[in-house]
Amino acid sequence: MTVDRNSLQFDNRGGAAGSGGTADLGAEPLPPPPSQGSRIASAVLSPAVQLWLRSQVQQVDELKVKIEGSDRQIFSGAIPKVTAAARGAVYKGLHLTEVAIEGCGIRINLGQALKGQPLRLIESVPVTGVLRLSQADLNASLKAPLLADALSEFLLPLLPLTDSEKSLKLQNSQVVIEAGLLTLSAAILRAGGTQIPFVLRTGLRIASGRELMFEAPEMEMDGELKSSDFNGFKIDFGPEVEIEELILSPGEIVCRGGIRVLP
Repeated sequence: MTVDRNSLQFDNRGGAAGSGGTADLGAEPLPPPPSQGSRIASAVLSPAVQLWLRSQVQQVDELKVKIEGSDRQIFSGAIPKVTAAARGAVYKGLHLTEVAIEGCGIRINLGQALKGQPLRLIESVPVTGVLRLSQADLNASLKAPLLADALSEFLLPLLPLTDSEKSLKLQNSQVVIEAGLLTLSAAILRAGGTQIPFVLRTGLRIASGRELMFEAPEMEMDGELKSSDFNGFKIDFGPEVEIEELILSPGEIVCRGGIRVLP
């Protein structure tokens, strides 16, 4: 499986889903036409942004950044397009198998930044991209406090717990990804130290550009099938998110969409 940076889609010609293929990030981008090329972008900005991105992640196997625009545009603080692709990135414990993003029409306060002020966006930026998560990377991410806490908060109102249980602690969380189906298994750790096996199986589909919806969910607690009253339950990612495609294949999830980055 490879990342097509031009279409921001994953191309399966390199291997079947879940076959462990890697992103094709080694190919050098074609040089821009002389009238539009920028020596500043190629010699200074792209390497600087790449170095900064590397400093923000715990690990990244491969990373490519390309900034497009003329010197005049960049000096005025206008960057027509930035593309980035990464493989094997780990950010705050979240393991991202492959990701490719593209932002267009970027306006920054470059003039002020050159005078020592912090670099910032002047306007919001629409960013489109595609993300691939392997089952192994998703399970590794479940060990990160960022995702583990979010999962506990998400599941708390869905589970038939007692009124005294104001928080939820999960142990040994594991996800299995099948065609159109997610299965989450874990052990719920109760206040007295008792562990209760828990399994949630559900399909996922796009309900709207910003929402994903459970489809035919089933829940088991301590080996017993519980009645599900959250069929059609929606996960809202907020107004700045636009989900265009979500594919659950054996061993991986692929998501394509966009997000508006605010100043």
